Amino acid sequence: MQLDLNGKTALITGGSKGIGLACAQSLLSEGARVVICSRSQENIDTALAKLPGAIGFAADLISENEALSLVDKIEADVGALDILVNCAGAARRTPPQDLSPAHWRAAMDAKYFSYINVIDPVVKRMAARRAGVIVNVIGGGGKVASPIHLPGGAANAALMLATVGLANAYAASGLRIVGINPGNTETERVTEGLRAEAALHGISEQAALEKLVQRIPLGRMATPEEIANVVTFLSSSKASYVTGVVIGMDGALNPIVV
Repeated sequence: MQLDLNGKTALITGGSKGIGLACAQSLLSEGARVVICSRSQENIDTALAKLPGAIGFAADLISENEALSLVDKIEADVGALDILVNCAGAARRTPPQDLSPAHWRAAMDAKYFSYINVIDPVVKRMAARRAGVIVNVIGGGGKVASPIHLPGGAANAALMLATVGLANAYAASGLRIVGINPGNTETERVTEGLRAEAALHGISEQAALEKLVQRIPLGRMATPEEIANVVTFLSSSKASYVTGVVIGMDGALNPIVV
């Protein structure tokens, strides 16, 4: 299938690792001009070695000012953004007995505001141009509560609402805004989750991994590339009537409709 992404300019936040890196590779393969960002210049440099032709900028998206400066720089140096894929930020997984209000605030900064701080300037500029796609890679913890992921799940739930709400608000301006809720995916973030799960149940990390995989009806975790394939499709004109929804990708772990 030809996705007609040649020459489109795409920003992937959190594009130096995991799902974000896979999204950058997939969009590049379809001819898009790809820009990645990460807080770490070292991570960007490592990722760019795997992304021939891509560009990278370091920015801490928890800062509203840094996020705005990033968008300004990309649009001045590379071109107007056609696609924004948000993968940056992850809330720390913590057993419930160890939570404090600080954990909840940190989760909102790490996940919710790291997305919103970029979405806000981008969505307004896309609306002025009457074209653009935003894909938010969120997480199933916003729909199904996990004891070790409550602050992060709350941030994800807020992002789900922001995603569908902004899609509704900007549809008449020619924008599409979509969310994806990956389940457990083979990335470095899984290790942190397994550590918290093992601590909660008093088992080894290996036992926690086996328990996790056994619960997934497909019998395995997703690969980053599988998530990226869907992101790339949603970013294309072939998904021109898909907006205002959050798509679950958890291997049928949570067979829910609403």
